[in-house]
Amino acid sequence: MTTADIPSGFEPHSRRSPVTEPWEPIYAKKTPDAVIIGLRLAQAHTNSRGIAHGGLITTLADNAMGLSCVRKMPELPHGLVTVSLGVDFLGSANVGQWLAVETDFIKLGGSICFAQCFVTADGEPCARANATFKVLRKKL
Repeated sequence: MTTADIPSGFEPHSRRSPVTEPWEPIYAKKTPDAVIIGLRLAQAHTNSRGIAHGGLITTLADNAMGLSCVRKMPELPHGLVTVSLGVDFLGSANVGQWLAVETDFIKLGGSICFAQCFVTADGEPCARANATFKVLRKKL
C-alpha cells in the first residue's frame, strides 16, 4: 500500500491497542467535531465469506465514537468506558475498499455521553452504530 491509497487528511492512528494491532495500518483524521477512523480493507480484515468482518467494523466504530466524544468534551476526562453499543449492518465491504467510520452525532453529559456513527466502504454505507459511554473522572 502506498500513501496514494490513503485519502487526504488521514495520518497513522496514534491510539493503538492490542486488539487492533493485527489490523494495522489504521488511519485517523481529526476534525473539530470528530475523529474519523479509516483503513484500506485487506484479507486480514475479512470473515470466511471474504467481506469485512462485523467485529472489525464494530471495534472501529466503538473506537471512533469514543475518541470523538473525548474530542468534544470541554474538560478532558480520565477516560471513557463503553456502556452499550449497537450496530446495524447495511451492506458489505470488500478487500481493497477504503473503510471509514465517521461520528456525526454526539450528546455530552456530565457522566454519560451518547454518539452515533456511519461506516462507509468507498463512500457507500455499510453500517451504522450508536453507543453510550460512561465518563471516568479522576477522584479528588
